[in-house]
Amino acid sequence: MPRSIWTGAISFGLVTVPVKLYSAVQRKSVRFHQLNGKTGMRIQQKRVDPTTGDEVPYEEIVKGYEIAPDQYVLIEPGELEALDPKKTKTIEISDFVGLDEIDPIFYDHPYYLAPAAGGAKPYRLLYEAMVESRKVAIAKVVIRQKENLVAIRPMDGGVLGMSTMIFADEVVPPDRLDDLPDDIETKKQEVEMAQMLIDSLAGDFEPEKYQDTYREDVIALIERKAEGKEIAVQPAAEEEAAPVPDLMAALKASLDAVQKDGGQKKPAAKKAPAKKAPAKKKAAAKR
Repeated sequence: MPRSIWTGAISFGLVTVPVKLYSAVQRKSVRFHQLNGKTGMRIQQKRVDPTTGDEVPYEEIVKGYEIAPDQYVLIEPGELEALDPKKTKTIEISDFVGLDEIDPIFYDHPYYLAPAAGGAKPYRLLYEAMVESRKVAIAKVVIRQKENLVAIRPMDGGVLGMSTMIFADEVVPPDRLDDLPDDIETKKQEVEMAQMLIDSLAGDFEPEKYQDTYREDVIALIERKAEGKEIAVQPAAEEEAAPVPDLMAALKASLDAVQKDGGQKKPAAKKAPAKKAPAKKKAAAKR
């Protein structure tokens, strides 16, 4: 059973919805420790002053912001604490916007919001109203002494999802990239062929069919080594620069391969927008 990491309330207008916050993801990366290759002992990280070689006690460490090479402005802990955002337990909704207006690049970490004690009725009311209006709530909330911009949206199963967001000045504008094509002309036939290839590969999104095969291979390697099996390491093959293929020939060959492999897929049917929130009894049964 997941445990809530934050308790507070959603506030919009004069309505308050008590909620609890849960992380919506559980990362499954493989973590390694650093060991001494000769003794097999785990390495300890120490804070050392390079001018003296002495280890610096934690209580003597201060924060500094580098303004020039080896020049720092020292910041006292009390000075930062004075700037901490006001500790509040409220998710203040400021705007409701269309979901398609938000570029996915602005999304950061996903969470679930569940009703807290006394919040079931207003929670359900907000959920159904957002489903009907097809709107996403934009709000700010303070979590762990940091003010976060967040987006709240209704999800399947009668739950509200909340994602922390990237601020606009943190997004790198694409026009700062040097490698974007400029003044490239495409032929109508090329575009039509590319569209046919896209249509032949179109289908519904099924997240379960995508697996982290690298993580699975790493775990299998660890298990084999733990059992004492010998691991044969193949030398890395040198990659040669492939010749640039004829674009039309590549598109036609790709399309022929897809059609030969399993027949041309029918384009996925567009799902009608949700008009009404799922019935409460059905949602409860699903859970």
